[in-house]
Amino acid sequence: MPQLTEIRWHARAGQGAVTAAKVVAETALAVDQYLQAMPEYGPERMGAPIKAFTRISSEPIEIHCNIENPDVVIVLDDSLLDIVDVAEGVHDDGVILINTCTPPEQIRGKLGVADSVRVACVDASGIALDTIKRDIPNTPMVGALIKTTGVIDIDTFKGLLAKNLSKKFGQEMIDANWASVDRAFEEVTVS
Repeated sequence: MPQLTEIRWHARAGQGAVTAAKVVAETALAVDQYLQAMPEYGPERMGAPIKAFTRISSEPIEIHCNIENPDVVIVLDDSLLDIVDVAEGVHDDGVILINTCTPPEQIRGKLGVADSVRVACVDASGIALDTIKRDIPNTPMVGALIKTTGVIDIDTFKGLLAKNLSKKFGQEMIDANWASVDRAFEEVTVS
């Protein structure tokens, strides 16, 4: 049976959600999976709410639209919980992963999701500030995604991340990003 995983990303412009959606898709491609990655935004200013989408499949993907019923929802900014219904359409056995210091049990109550939906939380902004010295939580969020879903392989992702970062940055920044992935992988909590 073909395996299709659909991921919807919620963030504010400038937090790296579109980049993360693409790198997760490229990681799947590196292991012979099929993929789609696309943003949904217009001429938003920095900080405006945006969405991005990733599809990963073992078979060719023949649908070409936004994701309405995601298997995974990733929220890079918990302030969006007050203005966007991030849980909209999520599968009953889905995962909602949020960049927050708030425990998953409290977030679950705020979202009002079924008990079968796994809610995962990680302080990706804190990890990013500690490791890469900037509040760009996309890389640690992918580390948490890998831990909570296993949808991509961590070593393959880190290899592709190094390749992409080496175009602009030195080994110190690559090491810092790897550290952010590893920390988020270890620190994510799930309810």
